[in-house]
Amino acid sequence: MSTFNLADMFEAAVDAFGDREYLVAAGQRRTYAEMEARANSLAHYLADQGVKPGDHVGIYALNSVEWVETAWAVFKLRAVWININYRYVKEELRYLFTNADLVALVHQAEFSPQVTDLLPELPDLQLVIGIDDGTGVPLGEGTVPFEEAIAAGSPERDFAPRSGDDYYILYTGGTTGMPKGVVWRHEDVFYALGGGVDPTTNTRVQSPEEMVEKGRGGQLTLLPIAPLMHGATQWSILGQSFVGNRTILIPKFDAHEVWRLVETEKANSIMITGDAMGKPLVEALDDPGASYDLSSLLAITSSAALFSAPVKDEFFRHLPNIVIVDAIGSSESGNNGMATMTKGGTAMKSGPTVTVLGDTVVFDEDLVPVVPGSGTIGKIARTGDIPVGYYNDPVKTAEVFMEVDGKRFVMPGDFATIEADGSITLLGRGSVSINSGGEKIFPEEVESAVRSHPDVFDAIVVGAPDERWGQRVAAIIQPRADRHPTLEEIQAHCRDAIAGYKVPRQLHVVEVIERSPSGKPDYRWAAEIAAEVPEESDSGGDRTASGS
Repeated sequence: MSTFNLADMFEAAVDAFGDREYLVAAGQRRTYAEMEARANSLAHYLADQGVKPGDHVGIYALNSVEWVETAWAVFKLRAVWININYRYVKEELRYLFTNADLVALVHQAEFSPQVTDLLPELPDLQLVIGIDDGTGVPLGEGTVPFEEAIAAGSPERDFAPRSGDDYYILYTGGTTGMPKGVVWRHEDVFYALGGGVDPTTNTRVQSPEEMVEKGRGGQLTLLPIAPLMHGATQWSILGQSFVGNRTILIPKFDAHEVWRLVETEKANSIMITGDAMGKPLVEALDDPGASYDLSSLLAITSSAALFSAPVKDEFFRHLPNIVIVDAIGSSESGNNGMATMTKGGTAMKSGPTVTVLGDTVVFDEDLVPVVPGSGTIGKIARTGDIPVGYYNDPVKTAEVFMEVDGKRFVMPGDFATIEADGSITLLGRGSVSINSGGEKIFPEEVESAVRSHPDVFDAIVVGAPDERWGQRVAAIIQPRADRHPTLEEIQAHCRDAIAGYKVPRQLHVVEVIERSPSGKPDYRWAAEIAAEVPEESDSGGDRTASGS
């Protein structure tokens, strides 16, 4: 084996660690060898039905062993899997199925009505396979049961040679607009997201065989909580499989179930998406009726969403000996940087400050690298191991992928600055930043301050229309049970953490904050609420950048 093809690398792990347990999900268990045999069988069935190298196969399901079996089956054929957000409604599903050029679809029985409704509009979708999920929802006419497909295919590994140039596509909803498919070469995405760069030394793996050697020292157990339709969990499973580790999956997030799985499966690490999962997990530990043996837990990793210092401190209060890792990145750039912290070291500036990974830089508005320590705000960019572009979207590709001094870069739109020591402080995504009187305000920073109020369970911050300033800072909060914080109380609390011009001027209280299943805030939903008549607001307050 000489190429960094993801299926080749998984098969190398199977050959080295076949008897190790690989995956646990909803009571089902698979060793590496069992996963291999079932994925081979499904791959042969797909090929027998006409699925060819380069074809796109959708996966529309909750976290399950079948999700992972489908993923490996598709890659073994040199086809491309397409992740589908199970929260999407008909119009979004229609757009995604069409934009992604699906020829086959594997879906959970629960979603049969949505699939059946759309099939007449999708003439290119020739093969539909349904997973029995215990819901009792019948599969649609012509849908092949998953286990029948497995039984019909050969379990042998006899596939054509593969390449590091094969494609992997990750559909991302982002914060605005319809979903976009980020197209990666296998080799590039391995280095950007799959463990090809050592995060502690920034050194690159030189051969696929090195990954197997890393796994010979023993096996770790990881519990990524977000849905597999989210890139972070996909890459937790993929990257850990190359080194022989074990993964626990949970179909839907439930804080007490997470801690039960840590205890019973002896998980060494859990992966969350910031405060949206962190806060419920901490509150579950505060539950006087709960008691868990968490002695196996060594680390908590967060990515893709704000992980505030107060929530980290709560984890350390319960688990003083763990390590917390805060990672920043995107579907388009991979892992840009990581920060590792222990108890007493959670303080942040305006956002997480991380050690740079890979060929990551911060460009100013003239595409000149930001000088460390200058305080200049720019956008994170990456060269080297980056995607090919967006699938079926040359306009967006031209906007986000660019050439600077003869090098090709990707710049998705995350604002940041470079500290004097070369580390990066992330500020937020430009598409949701607030422009108030000419001042650029990043919602993540304000959200961190608002969420640290003792009466606030969760919060999203957006810009609301303002005749004088263009936009004002609006906070949408989900209070803790039986708590009723006022705008004045929120403002007084925030003034200790952020400048006066960033303090919320408008407050909306909701029963539940809307988020994606991966924990990302739904800024479109929040903006619609903020555009309504405010429940509480003030006239704008002090506009100086130095304080309140």
